Amino acid sequence: MLTINTEQKVKVTVKPVTAKGNPALVDGTPGWSISDPSIASLVVDPTGMSSDVVGAGAGVAIISVSADADLGAGVREITGSLYVTIVAAEAAALVLEAGTPI
Repeated sequence: MLTINTEQKVKVTVKPVTAKGNPALVDGTPGWSISDPSIASLVVDPTGMSSDVVGAGAGVAIISVSADADLGAGVREITGSLYVTIVAAEAAALVLEAGTPI
């Protein structure tokens, strides 16, 4: 699980691996989605191999990625997911505002 606040972003990278954990290739560009765009947004790299996750509102969302593992003409879809928790940013300063004199 990943936790960031509403003012942060973090890069998430896709690393395809074999059943034994060795690096592997995928065919084409992986597709990204997020379960709740009001919680966080995705800024996907043109290669599809990474995305910035940008906090928007407090809550939990699921980032999902899918790709084609079949390097030939066929399609064998594989998927991965990551839970992201977005928390409200903490106060960092106090700003004093004066009203209109009467």
